[in-house]
Amino acid sequence: MEEILIISNYYPPEKGAAANRIEQLALKLKQHNYSVSVVCPLANYPKGEVFSEYKGKFSAREMRDGIDVSRLWIVPSVSKNVFRRILSILSFSATLFFYLLFVKTPKKVIVQSPPLLLSFISVLVLSLKGKKIILNVSDLWPLAAIELGALKPHTFSHKISLYFERFIYRKATLVLGQSNEILAHVQQTIPGKKGFLYRNFPDHHIDELAVEDDGNPKIKLFYAGLLGVAQGVFDVCEKIDLDGKNIEFHIFGDGAEKVQIGDYLQKNPQKNIVFHGMLERNELLKRLASFDVALVPLQTRIYGSVPSKIFEYGALGIPSLYFGGGEGETIMAENNLGWIAKVGDFDDLNAKLQVISETGKSQIQMMRKSVFETAQQHFNLDVQIRNLIDQGVF
Repeated sequence: MEEILIISNYYPPEKGAAANRIEQLALKLKQHNYSVSVVCPLANYPKGEVFSEYKGKFSAREMRDGIDVSRLWIVPSVSKNVFRRILSILSFSATLFFYLLFVKTPKKVIVQSPPLLLSFISVLVLSLKGKKIILNVSDLWPLAAIELGALKPHTFSHKISLYFERFIYRKATLVLGQSNEILAHVQQTIPGKKGFLYRNFPDHHIDELAVEDDGNPKIKLFYAGLLGVAQGVFDVCEKIDLDGKNIEFHIFGDGAEKVQIGDYLQKNPQKNIVFHGMLERNELLKRLASFDVALVPLQTRIYGSVPSKIFEYGALGIPSLYFGGGEGETIMAENNLGWIAKVGDFDDLNAKLQVISETGKSQIQMMRKSVFETAQQHFNLDVQIRNLIDQGVF
């Protein structure tokens, strides 16, 4: 059985799309007869503290659904303070550096990027050891950091980040990109670099559409996921207008904006927004069977980024209201997955909410079957993995 290692900054029991998609990749490779191992930090995200089962440990090793998971020391942080976040990344990067240097690793290694420093350290050591490096790029850094306002162009930090970026693209054996924009950027940076499209498709093992009627006559719009700066859910809470619309908005998640959102909603009960906090993934999926429309927002258009929630909710047969711009708009439109509001334009978002309200709950329920069938046909993780294996990626 061929061995393959995955290096990631996130892995369950951590929550969020990043942890879920890496786990799905690991499990799917295992199903295709690879012996899969994962190296990641001690679980800490999104709370910013090491989970209770790992507290007091410098490292931990466990089998999780047949995946050999090694967890290394980290100074956890979800602080908005850039220095604290850098310290957190540096702490895991340091332990990872020595792990990769001295522990025997398979010939093939998948490196998740970003975080950029983490992928730089990984690619540096692995290239020195002559490994096949499969660089899985989910977002373009430092470009995304500049677009989000987290990094200023032409600064020392920006120049260092650009060096790291070029280095990992150059030294990687091949690149997996979650969007065509990512692959185009890599080709522009390192002409001739071999790249493959790898969408973040889910693997729910759902063959039939699950719809539950909870008797609520209102259209139930929801957001589920990380409550961070990139998603901009707090802004949505402030600027969304549900007055006169047959819609209520539900929020599931955790992250840097959690307290801010909770305080705002407590002071503004008239907004018709319900905050549920974070639910376990399986419980959340069950709850979503009675919901009607998913909100998929980004604070700003981020070149290269395609939120995996588009595919996730499609696989559940839930139409989306997409509010993120970029390549995601094309995917939404080509596959008739719901509605599109111009990124950052809350007037357009509220106009689309009016359209959804007028569409009506019964018509939306009918849409769910079409969305589900489209996802079954076009967003198949197993087919995607098989095709990549056939092309010699793994």
